[in-house]
Amino acid sequence: MIRAVILFVLIGCVQYAFATVNDVYPFDSDADRERFQTLTEELRCPKCQNQDIADSEAPIASDMRAEVYRMIRAGADNETIVDSLVARFGEFVRFKPRVEKRTLVLWATAPLVILIGVLMIAVMVIRSRRYSEHATALTPEQRERAERLLREHDAR
Repeated sequence: MIRAVILFVLIGCVQYAFATVNDVYPFDSDADRERFQTLTEELRCPKCQNQDIADSEAPIASDMRAEVYRMIRAGADNETIVDSLVARFGEFVRFKPRVEKRTLVLWATAPLVILIGVLMIAVMVIRSRRYSEHATALTPEQRERAERLLREHDAR
């Protein structure tokens, strides 16, 4: 019985190993292989959105990997390859978009939000300090009235 369970587990593992085999691209040099790896890790899958094309199993990512491979084999430089894919799929395929007029808002949003948050915290701290400095202690009449009210409440 235990042997049958082990056999089924091993068969399942072997099938999983064959199912996750990625495309294999033969390169003439290690430098080209490194370029391919770097480029596919720098480009975002249009379907998966937060996954690079090196790790994505989407058909569009497979097409993009094939295009990167074809262009590397054709002798294109990295900038040409990235520009070609950006022209085809849009600036979204870059994990790190270029700083341009149309992406300036994207780059400026995070620091601006952090600055606004820090300013809001500073204002709240300053206000709370001012309030605590101006808060007055109870007058003797107010203290006597509060103690009387507490005694009446406890007596009930």
